[in-house]
Amino acid sequence: MSNHKSLYASARGGKAALVALTFAALFVANVHVAGAASWKGIEPLKSRRADVERVLGMAARETMADGALHFNVAGGRVTIFFLSAKTVAVKKLSPALEGTVLQIVLQHDTASDTPESLGLDKGKRFEREAKGDVLFYNNQRDGVAYIFIGGKLRTTRYSAPAEEFAKTLKRK
Repeated sequence: MSNHKSLYASARGGKAALVALTFAALFVANVHVAGAASWKGIEPLKSRRADVERVLGMAARETMADGALHFNVAGGRVTIFFLSAKTVAVKKLSPALEGTVLQIVLQHDTASDTPESLGLDKGKRFEREAKGDVLFYNNQRDGVAYIFIGGKLRTTRYSAPAEEFAKTLKRK
């Protein structure tokens, strides 16, 4: 996840850095796991590149610096990030995790979804943070987060739940 800049291109000005920092802090927090979020059957820390390509076909492009795959999908774009050998070594993760999906980022071009239409303000499943016209909703238990700009959904992220990611630190 070395290229946060492209992930937050839709956020304006200094808001991008705040959103990136917030997500990083929430991602590594230790919480209880109810189940991992997945998108189209692609699941962080389990699915591999072959699984992604089987579901989405050939990538529109690949970022050589981080090995991320970029796909054009109905309504926007999706970027899939994988655990690299370097990240596995630095974070002292199980070598078996190298090449698994780290994160799925959907960038919505024309979504009309709002926090209300998705039911994000109901119950206590999602933590909410607001900065100007940027709203960030995060469910640490399931590893899903939403970013709204101007009240409209712009980004959805699927990651391994924080506790599941923390467990990988103990596996060797």
